[in-house]
Amino acid sequence: MIRCNPGWHRSRLSVELCELWDWKSPAGKPKDISCRDMLRDLEKAGRIVLPPALRVGRVAGGRSDKVKRINHCTEPVESELRLLKPLTIKIAQSKQDNEIFKSYIAQFHYLGFNRAIGENIKYIVMSKDGVPLACMMFGSAAWKCRPRDEYIGWDDGQRRAGLQLITNNVRNLVFPWVRVPHLASHALAAVTRRISGDWQAKYGHPVFLLETFVERERFRGVTYMAANWINVGITTGRGRNSETMRPTLPVKDVWLYPLRADFRDKMN
Repeated sequence: MIRCNPGWHRSRLSVELCELWDWKSPAGKPKDISCRDMLRDLEKAGRIVLPPALRVGRVAGGRSDKVKRINHCTEPVESELRLLKPLTIKIAQSKQDNEIFKSYIAQFHYLGFNRAIGENIKYIVMSKDGVPLACMMFGSAAWKCRPRDEYIGWDDGQRRAGLQLITNNVRNLVFPWVRVPHLASHALAAVTRRISGDWQAKYGHPVFLLETFVERERFRGVTYMAANWINVGITTGRGRNSETMRPTLPVKDVWLYPLRADFRDKMN
C-alpha cells in the first residue's frame, strides 16, 4: 500500500488500513491512532519505511511534549464538603476544556500529563458555584496484571477479549490549594456511578470494572479505600516492556471497583 500510494501521509495510510481490516471501535470509528502506533512499531523493527511525518515538533510514538500552560486561579478553597454540594462533574470534550484539563495535570500532578492513548474520558469536578476543585482521567486498562486477572478469573484469551470492559483511573487530582475533607472519595464515587453510561455514550460499549495503581512508597490509597475500592494485591515492578526479571518501576497496590455484581459473568 505504501509503495503504490507514495503521496499518502501516515494518517491517510492508517485510516485506509482500518477500513481494509475493519479495525474499528464498537462505536464504528476507525482505530487509526492504534493503527499508527502499530505502523511506527513496524518501522522501528525495520519491516516497513513510513512516509515522513507531516507534523513538526512531535516525538517518536506520537507524544506531544507541549501542553498549553494556563494560569489557573489558585485562591485557597477551605470548606466543608456539604457547603460545596451538589458537585458538578463535567466531561472535558471541547478543545478548550481539554487544554484546561491537561494544564491542571501537567502543572499539579506529580506524574504530569502524558498523551491519552486509546479510549479515555477526562472529568473536571466543580463546586455548586462552578469553582474547579479536582479532575480525574480514566483510560486504557493495563495489558496484564496478575492480581487483577486472578480476581476476575481470566485466562490469556479472556483477558485479550475483555480488556476493553475495564478502564484505568490513570490520573486523580484534588488541586493543592483545595482543602475539603472527604472531597476526593466523594468525587470519585460520583464519577463511579456515571462512568459506564458515559463510556457507552462515547464509545458504544459499557465498562464493568475500574482499576488503578497506587505507588506504595508515596500513598496509602485512602481515597480508594474510602470509596469502597478493593485492594487485590501488588504489582511486580517490572512493567509491560521489561526485558529482565528485576523490578525497574515503583511497586504499586492494585485497586479495583466492580460496577455491578455480575461483572464476572459479563467479562468472561
